[in-house]
Amino acid sequence: MADKPAFYGWRLIGVLACVDFLNLGFPAYGGAVINSYMLRDIPMSRSELGLGFTLLNLFVGVPSTLVALSILKRGLRGTYVIGCALVLLGSLFLALRATQPWHYVLGFGVINGIGICFGDIVCATTAAARWFERYRGRANALVLSGSGVCGFLMAPVLDKIIRTSGGQWRLGWEIIAGGAVLAAILVLFFVEERPEDLGQHVDGIPPEKRTPDQEASHSAPQLISRYEWTPSEAYRTRTYWMVVIGGLAAQFPFFFFTAHWIEHLQGVGVASSVAALALGVFTVSGIVGRLIGGWLVDKMTARYAFMIGLCCCLIGSVAAIYAGPNALWLTYAAAALYGLCIGWTFTCMTTCVAHFYGPAAFPKLAGMLLLLTSGGASPAGIVGGKIFDMYGSYTRAFELNFLITLIGIAAMAFATMPRPQQPRELAAERA
Repeated sequence: MADKPAFYGWRLIGVLACVDFLNLGFPAYGGAVINSYMLRDIPMSRSELGLGFTLLNLFVGVPSTLVALSILKRGLRGTYVIGCALVLLGSLFLALRATQPWHYVLGFGVINGIGICFGDIVCATTAAARWFERYRGRANALVLSGSGVCGFLMAPVLDKIIRTSGGQWRLGWEIIAGGAVLAAILVLFFVEERPEDLGQHVDGIPPEKRTPDQEASHSAPQLISRYEWTPSEAYRTRTYWMVVIGGLAAQFPFFFFTAHWIEHLQGVGVASSVAALALGVFTVSGIVGRLIGGWLVDKMTARYAFMIGLCCCLIGSVAAIYAGPNALWLTYAAAALYGLCIGWTFTCMTTCVAHFYGPAAFPKLAGMLLLLTSGGASPAGIVGGKIFDMYGSYTRAFELNFLITLIGIAAMAFATMPRPQQPRELAAERA
């Protein structure tokens, strides 16, 4: 008798983490390094630099409802490939054609932003929701950790490559374009839509073989809804909108930080190599944050896990104000705390939606969530640039981040487990 194939879910998570490395980590974190060199060759104000990041973050969210529809129509594989093609197009445009600020805004902000939206977050979290229940939080954390690894490993490497080549920043975009091709290859050969397609089951355990311990272990029953929500029902619950506000409060500081952290450090006298390393600390801390958030949201009340993660941004904002060449420990502490916050809260945010409303409604709910949070927080880059242009420093911007985070903590205090107004069985709805 042939051996039963091993559960493919964890292998899939590994593949998608690699795609996250290439489709999000390369253009976003690698782009933050490349853009600091581009700024010397294509003169731009800090507001124009921030506008590129604002549009990147906006277009990571704006098409997300279309991404959800694409997943339902073309599947994960087809949607991923669209994203890879767009990241390839945007990166080649920047490498070969960019000579003016609007070229940077179009290639980096618009094309790459849409590419990341189609080629990473919604697809990755949908896959985790389909393949896992008991370890859904940890699966979400792992699948989105690739970009953090990329920032830690590639930010210093890209800085060194560009610096030793005499500031040839176009070479960096050529490397990112090659990464998009590799991501498409991984998707085409290794992405599987659902466990049923391989004759497997969620978590690798057939429903009839689940024991009471397996149902309760690792994910307390009260943390996961057994009711199959529809998107329209979910939108009418208070909890969904509290999660949206919490996500906005987490992503606004993150978007600002990614756009301006290197410029902030260089402006207070920190060397570019140290600034790139600090960005690496930020991204690798995001990995740790994702793992902590993923573990906690499977173990405790989701709102408490989310609120604890947001507290990292409060402390990090204070540390960032005092960071500088004479206080490098604060420089690295601020980077680590901001990284912990976004990794922690983003995992909590997506897992909350999956736990609260179920995998069937998840693609549309996650798409709308990403649209609202990324779109709503996207002005962070340009707002941070405007603040610098007005005051000559980023201190007021970090103070704004502190205030926004407090609002997010208050909102998440009300993100309780939603209850359907008129309970029904999913089978009855389909009858």
